[in-house]
Amino acid sequence: MIKYLGSKRLLVPVLGRIFATSGATTGLDLFTGTTRVAQEMCRQGIATTAVDIASYSEIFARTYVELDAQALTPADHAELKQALARLNALPGVRGYITRTFSEAARYFQRANAMRIDAVRQAIETDYAGTWLYPVLLTSLIEAADAVDSTVGVQMAYLKEWAPRSFRPLTLKAPPLVPGTGRALRADVLDVVDSLDPVDVAYLDPPYNQHRYYTNYHVWETLVRWDAPEYYGVACKRLDCRDEATKSVFNKRRQMPQALAELIATVRAEVLILSFSNEGFVPLGELREMCQVRGGAVEVLSFASQRYNGARIGVFNPHGQKVSRISHTRNTEYLLVCGEPQRVEAMTRNLQV
Repeated sequence: MIKYLGSKRLLVPVLGRIFATSGATTGLDLFTGTTRVAQEMCRQGIATTAVDIASYSEIFARTYVELDAQALTPADHAELKQALARLNALPGVRGYITRTFSEAARYFQRANAMRIDAVRQAIETDYAGTWLYPVLLTSLIEAADAVDSTVGVQMAYLKEWAPRSFRPLTLKAPPLVPGTGRALRADVLDVVDSLDPVDVAYLDPPYNQHRYYTNYHVWETLVRWDAPEYYGVACKRLDCRDEATKSVFNKRRQMPQALAELIATVRAEVLILSFSNEGFVPLGELREMCQVRGGAVEVLSFASQRYNGARIGVFNPHGQKVSRISHTRNTEYLLVCGEPQRVEAMTRNLQV
């Protein structure tokens, strides 16, 4: 999986235990991001709907949630292997990625940027409309992430090339997941009323000013393949400035009400809210929001390292450090809401 702000990689084992004891057969992962949690739901036999507004997230969900690894035949695996071998053998071409993210900016070494251009165009030309399309796009994003020169967000690139950026771009078969579900690209607030009731819903909303659209604009462009106009040293998509790409969850004054309404609206027997002590809403208010649903609310707390950029500090376009690191660790919360006995069983022995 790619480097991702707010990744729940370390919490997935805990969430897996919660899902396993929930008795759930249907689930919902709102703000699914890289789909780590949705994948775990699928592993636990939960038919999962993964929702996110990002184009790259939809591609991940089509690969890891909609596609059932157990349903693939030997011929399917051979077809994927052949496609990856063909794409890995393509010579590079100088296209949008090279001009924008290697020449105008320095996200990728030139040779890798040219390979990304060639592979991406081949995927569009030769595989659009096939089952391989999202799988190959996922493979390309993950391969590009493995050779980029950032701290994990795309608001800037490193002053000096990251050692990994010198490695050659290599596409690999994504580790597909057994079980299946549905990918839905949409604004959560627009569709939550229309989603079917589920046994368990997982909410991991943006909870502070960090915008995923700008933090991962390169992946958005790579998936859309729309060669957008860009601005600034980071070569962000011009539409990053548009109000339509700004989430209410990134706005301090509007976020609490939006979150409260979402928590109250989700139709699920059990709701699990993931949050952080760095978010706009304090824990006490989060608990009150969840209590509106009725039943019990159990809070699990976990110490966590902050994302890479926060540990390194903030630099201006000239490579000069412009802010100090205030702290390197934070606290992640899981608020589990539902029928008291069920919540107690799901969270037993998980307190930290």
